[in-house]
Amino acid sequence: MKFDVAIIGTGLAGLSVALHLAKSRKVVVISKRKMLDGASDWAQGGIAAVLDSGDSHEQHVQDTLIAGAGLCDEAATRYIVEHGREAIDWLIEQGVPFTPDPAAELGYHLTREGGHSQRRIIHAADATGHAVQVTLEQKVRQHPNITVLEDHCAIDVIRSDRLPGADGTPRCVGLYVQDVNSGEVKTLAAPHTVLATGGAGKVYLYTTNPDTATGDGIAMAWRAGCRVANMEFVQFHPTCLYHPFAKSFLISEAVRGEGGILKLPPQAGAAAGKRFMPEHDERAELAPRDIVARTIDYEMKKRGLDYVELDISHQPSAFIKEHFPTIHARCLEFGIDITRQPIPVVPAAHYTCGGVVTDMSGRTDLPGLYAVGETAYTGLHGANRLASNSLLECVVLGRSAAQHIEADAVSALPDLPAWDESRVTDADEEVVITQNWDELRRFMWNYVGIVRTNKRLERAHHRLRLLRDEIYEYYDKFRITRDLLELRNLVDVATLMVDSALQRRESRGLHYSRDFPNTLPKALPTVLTPARRASRESIGI
Repeated sequence: MKFDVAIIGTGLAGLSVALHLAKSRKVVVISKRKMLDGASDWAQGGIAAVLDSGDSHEQHVQDTLIAGAGLCDEAATRYIVEHGREAIDWLIEQGVPFTPDPAAELGYHLTREGGHSQRRIIHAADATGHAVQVTLEQKVRQHPNITVLEDHCAIDVIRSDRLPGADGTPRCVGLYVQDVNSGEVKTLAAPHTVLATGGAGKVYLYTTNPDTATGDGIAMAWRAGCRVANMEFVQFHPTCLYHPFAKSFLISEAVRGEGGILKLPPQAGAAAGKRFMPEHDERAELAPRDIVARTIDYEMKKRGLDYVELDISHQPSAFIKEHFPTIHARCLEFGIDITRQPIPVVPAAHYTCGGVVTDMSGRTDLPGLYAVGETAYTGLHGANRLASNSLLECVVLGRSAAQHIEADAVSALPDLPAWDESRVTDADEEVVITQNWDELRRFMWNYVGIVRTNKRLERAHHRLRLLRDEIYEYYDKFRITRDLLELRNLVDVATLMVDSALQRRESRGLHYSRDFPNTLPKALPTVLTPARRASRESIGI
């Protein structure tokens, strides 16, 4: 199967690249489940961009730099912020139904979230991701130049220099994918491959991410010889609904942006009902996510609590139902009326701030291979992502990656070998996968969570070495399945996270170490390379 461009992932980043390229290129988009099963569809809050004359690019840049705790790449941040308005205009042109506001300059309602100095979050009620994804999905499915492969799991990209008789400059020339329904492995040839597989939240026991977030693109790029950076910075969203049947339902940051306050629950005894954020940060509930999550974690551990409460019931009932219809309806399913009751919440793994090192065109270290969205490390998010900057990055860099691909002339591709299954057999027992999957996520939660110590990290490192050997031995002997491929990717990404965390001898942003509680005067990214494993160096393509 031959295409001009192969895109792995059908979130906002992947679909943006596909639609920008489809006018002139034959494109295939690959989803290991269905097109709407990724994290983009779950995004609630909105997209941050300068859309009002009372705001400015400089204010948005400074808010991002402050939230990023000194580790944002300022040039990358400015590029993405300055292209924000045209990204929003493009989404509006596609037909995304953002919430209107006739009194606003642009005609759409803008909300505010933690870390932002202005109202600049354009949204579609409290289900922005779904509104965007449904709109773009319909266009992708209808486009004659786009082939959609759902229920196809990417295995690995193919490097030209690893083919028999290869010579010349290494290049990504395609990939292997498995049809998860039939088990057939297909070879896809493409001079340009885009990794848009999202983050790696499922490496943790508790996450706001969907089941698809297993770090596939990051792991594939690493195995292909690309650098990754800042993998120690995993954002824990402060407010995930605490309920045994909620399965990681996110309570949008916009709830705090519209006046929601964090309080101690009845289990806190005499302190029940106390608002605690002002004691920890002058910005209170509107402090950046790392501070709010760490504060909640501190209060829970200090008082032996299972959760804290987020209360917006002091706002008018009509206001709550208008602004948060999805959250209101979902909480009602669990017997919680947020117009009259506080919401029980806990932090949960939410966003992977690090990823595959790229430039502003999405290029990785391997020619022909691109990474966009949460899979990539551009320098925008630094040590802590500012709320609603992620969807902005997807659209802005999705367009710039497409522009670079269009301008990149490529000679004929070599013939690619078929997938070889001659030396493997069917697995004799699947319990190895389920056991290792559960163990990995549990010790990552306990040892590599919101607050870390070197002893915990070293324990995780030791267990990862053993697990990785077991998983790769299993991979070498038995026929692949989606569960096995995801587990292999998760153990690779978990190893990168722990290696990165062990390199950082300070506390900064999302990485808080009890052994190194202070922040060093100079901020440096943590860059891992397949050759040297770990180094602290400047990033340059």
